Amino acid sequence: MMNKQLVSVLRLGRMSYLPALAVQTKLVARIQANIAQGRESGNTVVLVEHPPVYTTGMRTREYSEDEERRLRALGADFVRTNRGGLITFHGPGQLVAYPILNLRDFAPEAATRKSLLGMKWYINTLEQIIIDLCQDYGVTGTRSPHTGVWVGNNKICAMGVHNSNLVTSHGLALNCNTDLSWFRNIVPCGIHDAGVTSLSEELSEQVTIAEVSEKFLKKFSDAFQCECKTLL
Repeated sequence: MMNKQLVSVLRLGRMSYLPALAVQTKLVARIQANIAQGRESGNTVVLVEHPPVYTTGMRTREYSEDEERRLRALGADFVRTNRGGLITFHGPGQLVAYPILNLRDFAPEAATRKSLLGMKWYINTLEQIIIDLCQDYGVTGTRSPHTGVWVGNNKICAMGVHNSNLVTSHGLALNCNTDLSWFRNIVPCGIHDAGVTSLSEELSEQVTIAEVSEKFLKKFSDAFQCECKTLL
């Protein structure tokens, strides 16, 4: 029987967006170096909670400097990134997961032959993890034509990923007990006529990141058929 892939879990606690992004960048570079040298990839999933920050994806020109100043004036940071997707909010009470993975270690062989197919499989897998996690709480999460997981017409988990030669970065943000009022200042993910929600909102009780993160790692391990081990 083959040994499962080992995925290290790096828990950053609460950390500002840019330092956490620097951690991702280093992990991506390490995996790419390991691939080039024929070593084990060193796959890692980063768990973090950010102070209030608005982030944009690659279509950053849609957000002017005036818009950036407006959002910063609310007390949040503002960062332009290279992930997919449009603007979203990260903040306290939100579980953010950044899987830094060599998809060759996980995706079906046919999917790894073409980067686009590999990423489609990857995003679909992330969505299913969150759908299954929500179901554990009795919350029905669904897909839509837009990336992420929804409860009715409200997004509960945003996703935006980046692919560098089948090495992933960025990831997902699941609203646990997030202050949803921050989302009123933007059109989340550029989708009009849709709202946002959280596990706490849906259940009318507090659901914490600490509680959800363990459930997430179990679902992640099952979906990617790996062993998640927390780094000391």
